Amino acid sequence: MIDVVLTLVFSIVMLFFMIFPAMKIVEWIDSRYPVPPKFYNPLTIVIVILLSICIGLFLKYA
Repeated sequence: MIDVVLTLVFSIVMLFFMIFPAMKIVEWIDSRYPVPPKFYNPLTIVIVILLSICIGLFLKYA
């Protein structure tokens, strides 16, 4: 249980730092495959969360 809490704490901190890379990833995806404007912001939010969790896991287990 403590592992999950520590991973989430690290991930919450990384949310702020992952916004810019997520925007660039969504722009790259949009240049390859047209993304409807309706899904542009939700896709950015999902990528921010995924990147944050990945960095949180890295910080916890590295």
